Amino acid sequence: MSDLFKKWRESLTKTRDVTFGKVASFFGATEIKPESWDQLEELLIQADIGPETTLALIDKCQVQVERLGYTRTEQLYDLLKTEMRGLLDQPLEPDLTHHPTVIMVAGVNGSGKTTSIAKLAARYKKMGKNVLLVAADTYRAAAIDQLEVWANRVDVPIITSQQNNDPGAITYDGIKSGISRGMDVVLVDTAGRLHTRYNLMEEIKKVYRVADKALPGAPHHSWIVLDTTTGQNALQQAQAFGKAVKLTGAILAKLDSSAKGGMAFAIKRQLGLPVLYAGLGEKLDDLQLFDRDSFVEGIFAR
Repeated sequence: MSDLFKKWRESLTKTRDVTFGKVASFFGATEIKPESWDQLEELLIQADIGPETTLALIDKCQVQVERLGYTRTEQLYDLLKTEMRGLLDQPLEPDLTHHPTVIMVAGVNGSGKTTSIAKLAARYKKMGKNVLLVAADTYRAAAIDQLEVWANRVDVPIITSQQNNDPGAITYDGIKSGISRGMDVVLVDTAGRLHTRYNLMEEIKKVYRVADKALPGAPHHSWIVLDTTTGQNALQQAQAFGKAVKLTGAILAKLDSSAKGGMAFAIKRQLGLPVLYAGLGEKLDDLQLFDRDSFVEGIFAR
């Protein structure tokens, strides 16, 4: 077993033990009956895949079972895993060829957004990129200090301002600084906000527009950090953010702490977003490019 797959398997322990262990126990030598589909549907919904995505999975599996002539639930095991893989993208490392590449990161308070940004900075620095952090979260008292601590730890420069200053202005200054310094990547930490707060969601639209004024075409990527411990609630947050700005990807934070990793399957189907990265632990190098095979095998590992 490779070290990386072992890491994926270990990080998915809670999801596997609490929810998908029950799904795995469904498969055996029993005959596939009409009530079998009801049972599987209930188990998948309990695994936080969500009703809409679950019904789509059941429909696909039923079609394949009829086509292949399967009669026993054990024959469904590999079929279900194949269909689940089909719900997930296998991402490549995002395009960082713009100079600089501006990445705006959004998310609600407590989602793991700032920590994920630090891990992105460490990842891109390891790839040989010059990275600049921009602390555009000017509302939360400790946000700027927190990002400064991470910047020092990763050893990358950071652009900050005073608390309650205009986040659009700091975003503009940060991007301009990235251009003048010849940076490869500018990571903008936007203010964590409740997706139900209209005025704050309007403000993130402004930050998005200001980025384009500072550098036409920016932000080149707009990602949302989702706290996987909140399950389906995270999808509602992402839908609200997606209406405010054009999101291009999702980062799954706290996957190692969550029993609700099943929500990952609904992200592409319900939001149209690829999962780009997943947080598999607390260390700086624990943010990994999402691997759909390792994810699916990890939640079902026996």
